[in-house]
Amino acid sequence: MLRGPEGELLDDGLVLWFPGPNTATGEDLAEFHLHGGRAVVAAIERELGSLPGFRRALPGEFTRRSFANGRIDLAEAEGLADLLSAETELQRQAAIGMAGGVLSRRVEEWRDRVLGLSAQLEAVLDFEDEDDIGLLPVTFGRAIEELAGEIAAALSAPSAETLREGYRVALAGPPNAGKSTLFNALIESEAAITTPIAGTTRDVLVRPVALGGVPFSFVDMAGLRDESLDPVEAIGIERAQVEIERADLVLWLGPEGDGPEGSWEIEAQCDRQGHLSKRLPRYRVSAVTGENIGQLKQGLIDVAYLAMPKPGETALNRRQRLLLEEAVGSLESASAERDPLLRGEGLRQCRLAFDRLVGRSSTEDVLDVLFGRFCIGK
Repeated sequence: MLRGPEGELLDDGLVLWFPGPNTATGEDLAEFHLHGGRAVVAAIERELGSLPGFRRALPGEFTRRSFANGRIDLAEAEGLADLLSAETELQRQAAIGMAGGVLSRRVEEWRDRVLGLSAQLEAVLDFEDEDDIGLLPVTFGRAIEELAGEIAAALSAPSAETLREGYRVALAGPPNAGKSTLFNALIESEAAITTPIAGTTRDVLVRPVALGGVPFSFVDMAGLRDESLDPVEAIGIERAQVEIERADLVLWLGPEGDGPEGSWEIEAQCDRQGHLSKRLPRYRVSAVTGENIGQLKQGLIDVAYLAMPKPGETALNRRQRLLLEEAVGSLESASAERDPLLRGEGLRQCRLAFDRLVGRSSTEDVLDVLFGRFCIGK
């Protein structure tokens, strides 16, 4: 029974006690299992808040405490945030792997290898006069190159931003090409205003949807033409050009061959007399009758799926990608150098990139590995 200060009954619930440090945050925790009415929860919160030292947690505070207490690292915390916001099965699979430490374990293995290489260098630099410490092995340089190659291969993984925001598909073409009508058909909503009047769409309209479990962001925009006397439409055309550059894929509804490189030629409004016909379109569609809309959606699902991480793969966000690129650059620098001091600095910079990736910074473990591996001082 949960009671207030005057003995009044608040709820007949359950309290579970979890002693630290083996908890989610590493601290002592208590869970209150209550009947779900808002008034019940509010009453318990009110009474807890009146106790000394009790306050409502700040946004993300439990995850931050977990990180601060070493229960999770920074990459796992980022994965947990992605898991909490996951809306599709692909997003859930990628996020749960990251939150479970898939990337962290891989980075830790890479870091251990760099530590081993650094320890070999330290032995050459500090103990070259000892009889039992030789020069660097002939495989030293090859080991650096192999590690750099592994990390570079990992950088080819799909972008976490693409997974989080959706595969971005922009519909482009001249005014009255049927972009907004097709946009509405793809997102299955009347989000864009459609009229026979040229230049109806002035601004960029973005709608996130999931097709076949794959996240998409569809973009409708102003029709493209060389000149416009309307200053508002001209601004819309400028923004449309930016969206075309940003898109993962452009559906081109204009004259055949005039679209951006890599765009799909779409023959829209195929139900209308006198519509703009194309010799070799990827799809002939009608957003009004629904002709081939299903085939277009499936084609989009297929190409977007290839850009998404598969189950078990890691999707890197921009921060992680930049740090891994920094690690590769440091390894390549160390590989190119012949001076042991400069090689050692390259390896140190690589370790620092790994440490920043997982939210840890330390330089003392080189000595731990060195003394543990070389039996110095026996």
